[in-house]
Amino acid sequence: MNIELFRECCLALPEVTEDMPFDDTVVTFRLKGKIFACVGLDHPDEAVLKCDPEKAETLRMHHSAVEGAFHWNKKYWNQIAFQGDVDDHLFCRLIVHAYEEVNLKLPKRERVSVAREQWTEALIRMAAG
Repeated sequence: MNIELFRECCLALPEVTEDMPFDDTVVTFRLKGKIFACVGLDHPDEAVLKCDPEKAETLRMHHSAVEGAFHWNKKYWNQIAFQGDVDDHLFCRLIVHAYEEVNLKLPKRERVSVAREQWTEALIRMAAG
């Protein structure tokens, strides 16, 4: 995974927008105004993704590339190195998971109807080139 592919994968999901709300170096990806992912242009070797707290802890125990996100609530946010021990397949799954975490917290009338496996497979194909 790299910063360009990460951006493409995030933007490929339905109704995702990107912006730079903090400064001109942090790009955030949002679903209906809620952040699910971000990447720092001054740190193009890692991304931050929202995550279920239990899953976040498990990922950190099993992958050296995954740690609690700096400047984010570490209970819900992981910082993941692009060139670490998280392959593109898992990275794609984690992007979809982050998106779903936000989607599930939206009011029912605002939720996006998403087939998780369909989007995961689409992102994996995109990552494979």
